[in-house]
Amino acid sequence: MKFTRLLSVALTAFMFYAVQPASAQSVEAFEERVTEFTLDNGLHFIIIERDVAPVASFVTFVNVGAVNEPVGQTGITHIFEHMAFKGSKTIGTTDIEAELPLIEAMDDAYRAWFRESTRPNPDEEMLEELWEEFLRLQEESQQFVVNNEFSMIVDREGAVGMNAFVSADETAFFYSLPQNKAELWFKMEADRFMNPVMREFYLEKDVIWEERRDRTDNNPVGRLIEEFNSVAFSAHPYKNPPIGWPSDIDAVTIEHTMEFYRTFYVPQNMTIAIAGDVDPSEMKRLAEKYFGPMPVAEDPPQLTVVEPAQRGERRFTIEDQSQPILMIGYKSVDGNHPDAAAIQLMSSILFDGRTSRIYRSLVVEEQLALQISGFNGFPGDRFPGLFVILGVPNQGVEVSEIESRIYEEIERLKSGGVTESELNRVRTQARAATIRGLTSNMNLALEFARKHTRTNDWRTIFTDLDRLNEVTPEDIQRVAQTYLIPNSRTVGAIVTRQDDEATASID
Repeated sequence: MKFTRLLSVALTAFMFYAVQPASAQSVEAFEERVTEFTLDNGLHFIIIERDVAPVASFVTFVNVGAVNEPVGQTGITHIFEHMAFKGSKTIGTTDIEAELPLIEAMDDAYRAWFRESTRPNPDEEMLEELWEEFLRLQEESQQFVVNNEFSMIVDREGAVGMNAFVSADETAFFYSLPQNKAELWFKMEADRFMNPVMREFYLEKDVIWEERRDRTDNNPVGRLIEEFNSVAFSAHPYKNPPIGWPSDIDAVTIEHTMEFYRTFYVPQNMTIAIAGDVDPSEMKRLAEKYFGPMPVAEDPPQLTVVEPAQRGERRFTIEDQSQPILMIGYKSVDGNHPDAAAIQLMSSILFDGRTSRIYRSLVVEEQLALQISGFNGFPGDRFPGLFVILGVPNQGVEVSEIESRIYEEIERLKSGGVTESELNRVRTQARAATIRGLTSNMNLALEFARKHTRTNDWRTIFTDLDRLNEVTPEDIQRVAQTYLIPNSRTVGAIVTRQDDEATASID
């Protein structure tokens, strides 16, 4: 895989839900096809009628991400996301009455082993005994497991695209089914979120460890991003990786994960969106039948941490056996801030497409960079995040050279502003991206659920587009002058490590 492709893949993993454009269709046209209702327990449903094919896409969207994780339990959102595919008290087991006590005993054994292992002077003999007991219980519990039964059931009935994601801001589960299988989805989805079982929990943590090694520990881009966030943020949990810090992955137990589930997977913290060839009245009947019994719960705790003002530029360098990479981040705003639209368009003017200012100068004309991009809302935009810039220098070009050229172009924007033609170009691009973004059932369901979760109204998809139309050239210049300042900047870079032979030959 080429490095530039690797960079793109890594960023996609971290930026799955960056700021997305709204639909070019009118809100009035959608209102004719959208039905909303909220169950008595607080669970909200959005039904989007779209009869282009006899299929439907189903999205369960949860307002919980890595930012909500307790101290010492980073990665727990991701761990529960894995557990949600392990079945329930009726799916994935041959004998739940025999299985559950073994799972509880296994967790007790692991917690006892972990407590002893983290003491200043652990008893090695006790550690060995506790670990052997844990392994025995884990193996014994496996005899009742029906592997992948959840996915096998829905696959057999024609499911496609079954997946989930966890980001800094949110969690979503989704797949599509033939529309005549809608009741199957309701039954299966309600069951797994009302009756979860932490089946194969510690075996699945081994899988998560492999993901961490692949995405971060053995990936120079992943290492750069993880280091960058931990430097850029002092207090806000955006500094933590959604995959989890290594010691926290080890520390999280079944008991922790069930407490996390009971806290955040409550009806009023979830939104379900369904898009496709479905009857809204039938969807409401099924929602009340299967999700109505979901118990009322207390509201989850709100995140109140506010990142303190940055006192000056922060900078770090990683020496690695990797192609050099530059990453720059400026403290920015959340996605609902009045300046978010102007910052989005500023980003497009500077970075989007071959005619954008910095891409054209550094990649096309001067050929200083192989790749360069910029975007707002990293690692999330539910809270104030970063406006980030990434650049990969061409062979023989120093990271410092492209860094200085980026700053020159930013200063040119601050002093000279932009033209109406530049602004119209990026608005047109946003409209085109809109049409591409909301042409499938799945994209519709995901984006409607997300907008409702963030703003309590899916119609903000369209009002966001109106906000783009209201941005002036003066607004672009103002946000550049306000946010792209050295005191709020973090700069991180990978520079190529030279081995001893290469260093000796140069000397």
